[in-house]
Amino acid sequence: MPLVKGNTIVTDDYVHLDDDAELPADGAVLVSAERFLSDPEAVLSRKGKAGVIWPNNRDVEDLLPYLDRLAAVALVFPIFRDGRAYSQARLLRERYKFGGELRATGQVLRDQFMFMLRAGFDAFEVKKDSDAKVFADVAHRFSVFYQPTGDGRVTAFHRRLMHLPEGVRS
Repeated sequence: MPLVKGNTIVTDDYVHLDDDAELPADGAVLVSAERFLSDPEAVLSRKGKAGVIWPNNRDVEDLLPYLDRLAAVALVFPIFRDGRAYSQARLLRERYKFGGELRATGQVLRDQFMFMLRAGFDAFEVKKDSDAKVFADVAHRFSVFYQPTGDGRVTAFHRRLMHLPEGVRS
């Protein structure tokens, strides 16, 4: 499955581990929420990056004690009409200041890439190579936005304020 990150197709450093697979001593791994929550220290104390695949029907607040030690959180879009992972992404980026990789997985469709970027996702598991190639074009299509969101871009309003003389801003 292609991984898009930084507007290019990259090699996925993470190994997706089944719940019954042995946990390797090192290397980057992504484990299910159930496996992670059953023994978080086993996953986090290893050498190498640790990430969790978080379903959209679980509360992201359950991850708060571990966010500073997680390198990645993969949020699941089980069907394209289910947008709860957008809310999870914004919470993780804006409220909880998660700075690791925020990955979209599941039904990641090319027409939703821009919305996912704006919500704070920075990595995308896509089903088809053709979707991965289209992503770079979509990501560069818009450069100015009116709504503030989790991707940290300055809004059009704030760009205008920065160009006003000092006395006019206040």
